[in-house]
Amino acid sequence: MEAVIAVFALLFVLLFGLGAYATVKAVGAAKRGVDRGITQARRTVEDHTLRAKSFAQPGAAGELAQLRLKLRTSMRATQDALHAAVAEDGSLKESVGLFERLSAHGHELDEELKRLESEPDRAALTERLPGLRERTERITHSAESLRWAARDRARRFADDDLDSLSAQIDLESGALRHWTAPEPHPASSAQSSSARQQPASSAKPASARQQVSPSQSAPPPWPEAPAADAATAGQTWPDTAQSSAAQEPARPAITPPAARPTYPWQKKPRPESTT
Repeated sequence: MEAVIAVFALLFVLLFGLGAYATVKAVGAAKRGVDRGITQARRTVEDHTLRAKSFAQPGAAGELAQLRLKLRTSMRATQDALHAAVAEDGSLKESVGLFERLSAHGHELDEELKRLESEPDRAALTERLPGLRERTERITHSAESLRWAARDRARRFADDDLDSLSAQIDLESGALRHWTAPEPHPASSAQSSSARQQPASSAKPASARQQVSPSQSAPPPWPEAPAADAATAGQTWPDTAQSSAAQEPARPAITPPAARPTYPWQKKPRPESTT
């Protein structure tokens, strides 16, 4: 009895532990999903804000917003392209590592541009704009190089696969059309025409031989049919029909009514009254 209670207690502890683990995992996944949604919403709001500032604010503030928007757009596109390509091509892991190092510089530049948006000294900000523009161009150029290299690599693999597939399809199409006969060559056609002329020339002497000796080549006649017997010779189908009709006695067209027998238990018929 104690062993059964111990087993049930152990099962209860195991089930409780599994339930707690599943609950923790579900809460963590939900929290990550909420954080991801909040991050995505914040990023969308920031992008729209930067786009509005780049059009609305003139001067250095508007140019800072344009640089931030350009940097964020390029880095995000490269990140999405590399993460999508590395799932199919494992050799891009090194490229992903290089992009992570480049992302560190990009985040640093983005933070610096964000701080300079609230800089009150517009003259100092204008002096620093060329250096900030150059750094942004270098980072975005490196990110675009990685992105386009990954896309070109994927397209090259797709083209090679398509060429191989086209060759295999052409080979299979040729195998499926195995009934088509090849075109005859001129030499074979000449040989066939000469072969047709030889039987024609050999047939002429045979006809000549037949004209010279017709009695030898004529086949023997067929034997005549045997004479019919005298009894069967005079018998024909119409005569037999007439003789059978003559032998049968003539029957009247209408059979006269026969007298019905009367029985003692039958009643006598009453005479019909004329009144």
